[in-house]
Amino acid sequence: MKISLKPLNRQVIVITGASSGIGLATAREAARRGARLVLASRNRKALDALVEELKASGSEAIAVTADVGIQDDHKKILDAATTAFGGVETWVNNAGVSIFGKLEDVAIEDQRQLFETNFWGVVYGSLTAVGHMRETGGALINVGSEVSDRAIPLQGMYSASKHAIKAYTDALRMELEAEGVPISVTLIKPASIASRYVEHAKNYMDVEPRLPPPLYSPKAVAEAILYAAEHPIRDVFVGSPSKAISAIGQAMPSVADKLFGRFMMRAQRSEQPAQPRHDSLWDAGEDTIAEPGNVRARSHSVYTTLNTRWRGLALTGAGIAAAGAVLALLAGPGSARKGRRL
Repeated sequence: MKISLKPLNRQVIVITGASSGIGLATAREAARRGARLVLASRNRKALDALVEELKASGSEAIAVTADVGIQDDHKKILDAATTAFGGVETWVNNAGVSIFGKLEDVAIEDQRQLFETNFWGVVYGSLTAVGHMRETGGALINVGSEVSDRAIPLQGMYSASKHAIKAYTDALRMELEAEGVPISVTLIKPASIASRYVEHAKNYMDVEPRLPPPLYSPKAVAEAILYAAEHPIRDVFVGSPSKAISAIGQAMPSVADKLFGRFMMRAQRSEQPAQPRHDSLWDAGEDTIAEPGNVRARSHSVYTTLNTRWRGLALTGAGIAAAGAVLALLAGPGSARKGRRL
């Protein structure tokens, strides 16, 4: 089986969850590099604003209102892509949402709804993409998380969904490789991302949630996604903390339980009392495509560059990252915040 992926300027790319965060950043960067885009989200107003923005800069893009938790909506996305551009070369399953709170406190119906979006959305999108690209080839890119390998407290169901995405993606990749199907299957594992992720999450806590530092820009994830669109690669960690959390969790699971349990319980709780919010668990949320301002975030990841363009150096980088992460966790949230400058 030989997988051959086209340059971005010769690709049609489907991106789900395109109206904010990682999806929005990926759409903008892919458009800048000449790709034609099929942008899907539940938020029609935000999608239309994005398509208008991209067309104004000379790019080709269409919007498709879709709920990834509904299987038939994926056929609608593919039909729109085929009608507008003749097919798809890369399909990015990015849409997702989270819930902050202890598992015992979170309503079962909310837990099920999270899985409808995060897990079943990836399943439906993957099956649609593979069915379309089975003969022509292409790239299937699923967005997991640093918690795909290692669960954390207060986002237990989100962690479970990302674990499930990893297992599904790995199994699908093996089956396609065994059949000789020329589709590259990649799992992207971002660390904490400075986007509207927290604002869109449902909150069961008595304080406002936050993500543990360091934070990375959505652009860093977009770079990894678009690299995978052109280069067959199994998985990509975005941010050395993502790789470190995975490595520690696998090498020292009991130690990781204690470290992550204590640290993450504190790191995800702000000092601000919980506020009323319009989360995105059950519907589209806000209409704007604006991203948070004045957020300190790393624009790129040195480790991710090693993992993609200089893979031979990635193992060394992972060892250094793991050691740094252990020290940060032992020192507590204050030191982790200082670590953003390192």
